[in-house]
Amino acid sequence: MNNTLKISFIGAGNMSKAIIGGLVEKGFKPENIMASNPSNPKLIALNEKFGIQTTNDNQAAINFADVVMLSVKPQLMEDVCANFTNDKSSRLFVSIAAGLTIERLSDFLPKDAKIIRVMPNTPSAIGMGMSGIFAPSTINEEETNSVADIMQSVGETLIVAKEDDINTVIAAAGSSPAYFFLIGEAMQTAAENMGLNANDARKLVVQAMLGSAYLMQKEQGLELSELRAQVTSKGGTTAKAVESLQDADIHSVFANAMQAAVARAKEMSKQF
Repeated sequence: MNNTLKISFIGAGNMSKAIIGGLVEKGFKPENIMASNPSNPKLIALNEKFGIQTTNDNQAAINFADVVMLSVKPQLMEDVCANFTNDKSSRLFVSIAAGLTIERLSDFLPKDAKIIRVMPNTPSAIGMGMSGIFAPSTINEEETNSVADIMQSVGETLIVAKEDDINTVIAAAGSSPAYFFLIGEAMQTAAENMGLNANDARKLVVQAMLGSAYLMQKEQGLELSELRAQVTSKGGTTAKAVESLQDADIHSVFANAMQAAVARAKEMSKQF
């Protein structure tokens, strides 16, 4: 990563904290990072933990930076960006707000601002994130790679070809930690109802999910259906469990859930 790059975060919430922490851990100079927030407690905490610069003045943070990370909620974006000015044509504005399109963001930001969209997920907080990145044709490869480098400080990245693909990233990665937590919650509850205490039930479920995820990552050459088949002995206990899930049309359940996430992202692009 280019250590001379200067990065500002507009907003000092959990995602800003995660990315700042990842950058500093990877050796990025703290003095080249600035965070802006209207109140001081989060800024003080970031300064004390990472040694970065802080300010209550969003415009000062923009003037400082080569890359401005817009880390605010979609419904607040227009108000936050209302009075921004941009004195440097090479500066990148990076939005991590779900649902807001490049076109919509262009309405909020200074004229001709260079905008990239990023969709991270919550495991970024522990360096295990997955972030989708979309850059329009006005952004060159070097600029896109600079943003990818920033997000790789908290996990893996995927650069998508079309802006609509960011909605798929939302459905498949941005929102999906909640799906897995819901599955884990259901499995833990079922195990408790079968007689295990909560701690033991959670331990079984968490380690099974963790090990399965690692196996999926390690066995890249195998389709997920093949990995499933390896666990599913004909006529055995797993076969019966999988059959029950298939009878409940689990593929449609997840397809509907992911489509609902995409529909909401599109709705938000018009609402905010």
